[in-house]
Amino acid sequence: MSKTATITKVAGPLVVANGMSDAKMYEVVKVSKEKLIGEVIELHGEEASIQVYEETSGIGPGEPVELTGNTLSVELAPGLLTSIYDGIQRPLELIEKEAQSPFITRGIEVPGLSRSAKWDFTATASVGDEVSGGDILGTVPETTLIEHKVMVPPNLSGTVEEVKSGNFTIEEVIAVIKDADGKKHEVAMLQKWPIRIPRPVQGKLIPSEPLITGMRVLDMLFPIARGGSGAIPGPFGAGKTVTQQSLAKYCNAQVIVYIGCGERGNEMTEVLTEFPHLKDPNSGEPLMKRTIMIANTSNMPVAAREASVYTGITIAEYYRDMGYDVALMADSTSRWAEAMREMSGRLEEMPGEEGYPAYLGSRTAGFYERAGIVECAGSDSRKGSLSVIGAVSPPGGDFSEPVTQNTLRVTKVFWALDAKLAYKRHFPAINWLQSYTLYADNLEGWYGKEIAEDFASNRRRAQEILQDESKLEEIVRLVGMDALSPKEQLTMETARMIREDFLFQNGFDPVDAYSSLQKQYRLLKSILTFADMAEPVIVQEDFEFKKLQELPVKEEIAQASFFPEEEVEESFNKLDETIRSQISSL
Repeated sequence: MSKTATITKVAGPLVVANGMSDAKMYEVVKVSKEKLIGEVIELHGEEASIQVYEETSGIGPGEPVELTGNTLSVELAPGLLTSIYDGIQRPLELIEKEAQSPFITRGIEVPGLSRSAKWDFTATASVGDEVSGGDILGTVPETTLIEHKVMVPPNLSGTVEEVKSGNFTIEEVIAVIKDADGKKHEVAMLQKWPIRIPRPVQGKLIPSEPLITGMRVLDMLFPIARGGSGAIPGPFGAGKTVTQQSLAKYCNAQVIVYIGCGERGNEMTEVLTEFPHLKDPNSGEPLMKRTIMIANTSNMPVAAREASVYTGITIAEYYRDMGYDVALMADSTSRWAEAMREMSGRLEEMPGEEGYPAYLGSRTAGFYERAGIVECAGSDSRKGSLSVIGAVSPPGGDFSEPVTQNTLRVTKVFWALDAKLAYKRHFPAINWLQSYTLYADNLEGWYGKEIAEDFASNRRRAQEILQDESKLEEIVRLVGMDALSPKEQLTMETARMIREDFLFQNGFDPVDAYSSLQKQYRLLKSILTFADMAEPVIVQEDFEFKKLQELPVKEEIAQASFFPEEEVEESFNKLDETIRSQISSL
């Protein structure tokens, strides 16, 4: 650098420095004698504005700023799975050891991945192979659940001159590639990638398979596609974090990235202590073996929240590029937007709606657009998917505020959490009248082929019954249930069964916490069979509706969600038979 850069102003996480003519946008810098990590976010000639990812108290004008020449990047190599990081990919375990305190002290520099751990690399490429960015050079058994595929860096192509199997650290050379100009490049398992730039792919595909979550209200009424993006907005206490944890635990993705962005410390502690003990329902092994967590609590420096979201999605894209199905949970994107608002205010930018910066919409879109089902880069054709589910915490549960509105503009699934349902102890507290999905048409073919021909029509019918119920509720409130015709009374009764026996799900019950698609289909079908069988019966003259309500089979339907998965077919066949015989006897 030509001359020393010095701090001229400090405003919370924003530091202004002079003598920064050689700096580049988004370059990482070391601020003050304590070498705090910061990132250049604005340039004016000699002057640069820096957002600092650590606490800036005690720092004043005149202190030095050192340029590193690098942009903020994540380290990608074996060892990511099972890790718990802070917002800028520093392992919390190492920080605690280094700081000798449970709190993050300033200026700590720890590597994101261990430089001494050895990994068993098995080469799959051979000498003389023509390779390009994204091609697989070999594999490493990262955990017992996930095989790590070591890929050619995205911007490199050429001929493999040398490749070797064996035990290596992530920095040791495993291959040598000669490019078209005859220059040789040494390749190690460790790659770095700037967090703000999406990783390259061959192309995006149209999502056609569902991301199965095991939650009946989501899978049946508002499904999300594999490679889709969804939003869970809801007021405090409605169950956003619990819903996201349940998705992380049960959804059929192979790798989970969980970002706690600006969440309350005690909530994040719960996640961090609970996750390592959770069992993967598919393999029975610890769930952590296929999970990466990024913890950035509300008492950590505000600027690091912005980085944590990008750190998480870049790691998720890396596993997607290997050909895995990845699910990313961001909890909550509202705190990320608040961090943007704070930095924007300190930069004295023109505020947009509710004080958020004018670029809130484009940043939100840029984040969710990184989701998708893709054809991975490289010459062998493989598909990977990245599904992104973001929680939004609108103040006072007001869905018309900017963060929720901008999120809904770019996501195709809206799972609206309702405080009233949560107070009634109806969980998951997802409002079936406000929520929607735009993936239903894409997935219809898959459901018809894999589950049942009438899966989609049953889904539509259930939604119509719930909508009819909301219209009839007004009449019932004014003149009572007896004023309704028998057919309307049946609609109300069927809707109650759908709500209480189908949509309500006990997340703490080992059987009911996860429901397979086949079980969901059979349970809803039984409720609709009850309605179909009852229709001709209730129109008889002098028929007392109470008789239908008092049928013993209704209790059996209410208990049907607790049928074990291996007995689904048999149990539901028996239940349908009972429904038919009991209603026929009327």
